Amino acid sequence: MKDKYKTILNLFEANKDEEKAFEMAKYMRNKFVFYGIPTPKRKAIYKEFLKEEKKTKIIDWEFLTECYKDKHREFQYFVQDYLFAMKDFLTYEDIDKIKKYIEEKEWWDTIDAFDRIISEIGLRDNRVDELMIKWSLDEDFWLRRIAIDHQLNRKEKTNKELLEKILINNLESKEFFINKAIGWSLREYSKTNPKWVKSFLEKYQPKMNKLSIKEASKYLGME
Repeated sequence: MKDKYKTILNLFEANKDEEKAFEMAKYMRNKFVFYGIPTPKRKAIYKEFLKEEKKTKIIDWEFLTECYKDKHREFQYFVQDYLFAMKDFLTYEDIDKIKKYIEEKEWWDTIDAFDRIISEIGLRDNRVDELMIKWSLDEDFWLRRIAIDHQLNRKEKTNKELLEKILINNLESKEFFINKAIGWSLREYSKTNPKWVKSFLEKYQPKMNKLSIKEASKYLGME
């Protein structure tokens, strides 16, 4: 485990850029420390490593936990890229482990990647549906954001009834990141099913935040 961690550490150290690190930290409101490695370059430097890991078909949770503890934000991104690369081997039972990462060092950048990982599990195991309803009521609004957006880009595979239940649970929120997520989820689904989204807006608009309505209406000509 330590050897793997050192492998990624050495890759990051060899590619760090102090000027970019300063800019990236500033963009994230100085909540995290960065090596200053842009996303395309970061993914490229460990592409071969992930390719080899995928061959094992075994998720190394001890290694991932060691990586996630690192103060540099690129390590949290690496863990997410690792999990997405290994998505075919993730199970419902793994969500508890993933949740521990979600709840550590929370901010929109990691949250909006974890929703894709949860989504992949949900496409294979419908137990995730009930879990997302539960998360949509959680005190932690980042978990609620994942529940709201975990069906993004599912298009025809979107579970409309599930989406509606989750959104209703959050309609009167005053949290920016929740209201943005509501609008985002509806906007994306409007590309596939504009009739359903229009109907949703007509039904629940009085309870919805203006930001959610604005985002949701982007492709509907309702603004």
